[in-house]
Amino acid sequence: MPRTTTLECPGCPPVRAITFDALGLIKVVEARGERGGVPSVVERWGDPDASKCVLAASIDDTKHNPLLAVARKNGLVEIFNSLNGDLQVSISNVGDADVRPENDGIVGLHLFRKQRKESLSRTLLTCSTQGNANMRSIDVSNPAESTSVDSFKAWNVCGSGTVLCSKVDGSEKYALFGGKGVEVNVWDLEMCTKLWTAKSPAKNSLGIFTPTWFTSATFLSTDDHRKFVAGTNSHQVRLYDTSAQRRPVMSFDFRETPIKAIAEEPESYNIYIGNGSGDLASVDIRTGKLLGCFLGKCSGSIRSIARHPTLPMIASCGLDSYLRFWDINTRQLLSAIFLKQHLTEVVFDSNFVDKEVAHAAADFPIHEPQNMDEIQVVETETHVVNIKKTLKVKDESKKRTKENEETKKFKSKKKSKRVKAESDD
Repeated sequence: MPRTTTLECPGCPPVRAITFDALGLIKVVEARGERGGVPSVVERWGDPDASKCVLAASIDDTKHNPLLAVARKNGLVEIFNSLNGDLQVSISNVGDADVRPENDGIVGLHLFRKQRKESLSRTLLTCSTQGNANMRSIDVSNPAESTSVDSFKAWNVCGSGTVLCSKVDGSEKYALFGGKGVEVNVWDLEMCTKLWTAKSPAKNSLGIFTPTWFTSATFLSTDDHRKFVAGTNSHQVRLYDTSAQRRPVMSFDFRETPIKAIAEEPESYNIYIGNGSGDLASVDIRTGKLLGCFLGKCSGSIRSIARHPTLPMIASCGLDSYLRFWDINTRQLLSAIFLKQHLTEVVFDSNFVDKEVAHAAADFPIHEPQNMDEIQVVETETHVVNIKKTLKVKDESKKRTKENEETKKFKSKKKSKRVKAESDD
């Protein structure tokens, strides 16, 4: 029998996460309660269909008109209302060439948070495996018009190879692309021009050349697009600085399986790495030092890692069909939920507020004195209570002194009787 250990899960704080799977289902998972909430599926959007497998997703969780963009295997890009799942816009990403959507699937999707003033149009960036990148402005004011595209830009990010990862920086002005046979390159989204291309590392001591095969990437900071981290199929993590050199500034190996997901820690140099064997760890990218692995082994490949914008927690999902929530400080498993299908991605809704906790806090308001009369009444009441306490203490001390005097008199009488008895003898 294998040696097994049980982990106690303390539960999650109030949180809302949205997962996507290989059958095209979108599931909303919520954990309620002030302490130790157990996550559960509260909504399920769509019907199971393998042709609608979700390849990429992006969320704009602003308080006003929050939207969720989803790219499917059949070439459709759908935009939902992230609160109730209502379909806003559905467009096709299939080009004019005779290419099936299954052979040119979307691997990069980003829904821009910035929007035009006095307009309800939203900008959407997509990138396919063959390197076809598109930026289009979509009008989401009228859900009935499913193909209302205001403007369209298209370019190719690679001449050959297969694009496998894409990421947009925090300022939404730059994007990076990489993949199998495609070196990581950075593009200016406003001008649609290439700014920088990486150079493959030199041969090792044995003269072996590592083929180019990037599987995931992310920017380190929201303010600086020059530094980013990329994971490879050869279980290597590389740090690039476009202002320093074309080759990696630093690189290290992690376990023995391909890197499948990377997430950054805001305002820090720590990153979270997930690989094909289910290992999840935190690493200081400045030195490549392993800070620690997260407790609890995942039984399948990790495909997505999401960092919560405000709470100290991350979520991971993958081919073992489990959605797991982790504490980034203790690296302890907070809770896990089985979702039946192979999961492809997870995102957080940062505007979620637990109504039960809010109502509980509202039911017990803290009363504060409004005027000086109330303050004086409170002070007199406290003064009376203090006087009563001092009187009680004095009475108790008097009783103790009386008892001590009586015991002393009784002992002195006993001694005198003994002395008299001894004198008579």
